[in-house]
Amino acid sequence: MWEKRMEWPLNAAAVLFLAAYAWPILQPSLGHTGRVWCEVVTWLAWAVFALDYGVRLKHARDKRDFLKKNLFDLLIIVLPLIRQLRLLRLVTVLNVLNRNAGLSLRGRVVVYTVGATALIVFCSALAVLDAERTQPDAPITDFPDAVWWSITTITTVGYGDRYPVSGTGRIVAVGLMVAGIALLGVVTATLASWLIRRVTEADENAQAVTREHLDELTREVKALRAELAEQRAEVSPAASEPLGTARG
Repeated sequence: MWEKRMEWPLNAAAVLFLAAYAWPILQPSLGHTGRVWCEVVTWLAWAVFALDYGVRLKHARDKRDFLKKNLFDLLIIVLPLIRQLRLLRLVTVLNVLNRNAGLSLRGRVVVYTVGATALIVFCSALAVLDAERTQPDAPITDFPDAVWWSITTITTVGYGDRYPVSGTGRIVAVGLMVAGIALLGVVTATLASWLIRRVTEADENAQAVTREHLDELTREVKALRAELAEQRAEVSPAASEPLGTARG
């Protein structure tokens, strides 16, 4: 009940969190007041994420089992509190926005894949731009370059014209490569599943037609048998009547 009730508030908090994170990066000239408000929004959204996790933990029947199954959720809530790991906050946004979509991946694979890919590309571009902008001789210095780098990296093309030079940027690159391979695997598996389902449906349709023909033939055979039985019943008395007369 709690998870269903919190679905939209969590999604709204994730969108506000992402907007507050992206604004100072996309607009470096943003004043001090604007940056403070963005920081306040990110922390408020962070509090909503933490509250959701805490309530789910409280309502869990087996808390130890809940912690084991949701260890990733705990890590992406706790670790970004360390300033050096603040980029992990974007992972929380991805996790919140995709938590429900992943439950029905097969039925909504196109929407999920396109949405997840766009979100990952956008977040990775923000993260790498935030890490690379202040680096000397960095090839990635504006958002279009960052988006181009994200697209070439997630598709595992890697032209090499844009690349991160900082440690944080390279960590983002590794995560983006893994995400690209995972998305490719999802698309491939879903396509294979769709093809198998189509072949199975065609086979089932053929079997249904065959069964229908067999049922029709069975009905015809039964009708012929009934007709034959009626004819035999009519012939039998006629054949026995002369015999009875002769005996008399």
